[in-house]
Amino acid sequence: MTISQAVGNVCTVSALNTKKHQTANSVDSEVIYLPNTDCAIKSQACLSAFTSYRVGGAADLYVAPRNLEALQASLKYAKERDLKVTTLGAGSNLLVSDRGISGLVIATRHLRFSNFDPQTGQLTVAAGESIPSLAWAAAELGWQGLEWAVGIPGTAGGAVVMNAGAHNSCIADMLVSAEVLSPDGTLETLTPEQLGYNYRTSLLQGGDRIVTQATLQLAPGADPAKVVAITKEHKKHRLSTQPYNFPSCGSVFRNPKPYSAGWLIEQTGLKGYQIGGAQVALLHANFIVNRGGAKASDIFCLIRHIQHQVQERWSINLEPEVKMLGEFQGAC
Repeated sequence: MTISQAVGNVCTVSALNTKKHQTANSVDSEVIYLPNTDCAIKSQACLSAFTSYRVGGAADLYVAPRNLEALQASLKYAKERDLKVTTLGAGSNLLVSDRGISGLVIATRHLRFSNFDPQTGQLTVAAGESIPSLAWAAAELGWQGLEWAVGIPGTAGGAVVMNAGAHNSCIADMLVSAEVLSPDGTLETLTPEQLGYNYRTSLLQGGDRIVTQATLQLAPGADPAKVVAITKEHKKHRLSTQPYNFPSCGSVFRNPKPYSAGWLIEQTGLKGYQIGGAQVALLHANFIVNRGGAKASDIFCLIRHIQHQVQERWSINLEPEVKMLGEFQGAC
């Protein structure tokens, strides 16, 4: 199965066209059209709609390129104006400040294609492809290796950056290579060794390179019905053990081996503890859910409260797995 990425004209940043648009809050926002492309850079774009927490302020500038050329042009636009660049995938492992994000936010969610190569057993995907969708597609073809990923609420690009994993498997176990884009617009193909993988982390975290696509090694040739059945079991397990009835970011803290973060938080008596609209989930204590009307500051302060309480009780510093973007100083 092949879905090809559309190739557009190269986005140039000269002769920019700008228009004013009225937002839902009746505030004029500027849209900058990069010529010869469908690439539009929007000002003061509210980010809460693009994060799974459904919180967060506005981006100074926001763009969602649909092909590599538009992505390169967006970086060129930022470089020429000395703008800080922030990359946003599915927004499932992020907490965006109520104060928003300065500079240019580049969303990769529309960078999509996938290619299952039966000769090599390799799956090549663009950064914006949904990990759960890829898991189901592989299962239906009888390709083994991604069953564990059906409950990962993110994109391929984000999974590569954070070494996403579940059920004792992770992206590092199957990654063949990742193509990354540097701020100067050059592409580089990196191996897992070059990415410096560790538990839920890689050398790409905190850096300025953007994952554009990845190649994964899977195992074709299995009975599709059996692979689908296993995938369904993984999905069922996730639904029964993790809260999906309220917005969340997934697991908030990394597990400090040999303990699990959820167990430590539960044993500290914090299940159900709430600040504003943010609550430690009753079903799984390593989840913080937005019960409705939560602000990013509520979630941030709850994270800090959990860290303090667990440190006091267990002398263990819980390290956040969720990535925090923007300014949180003075939030608590």
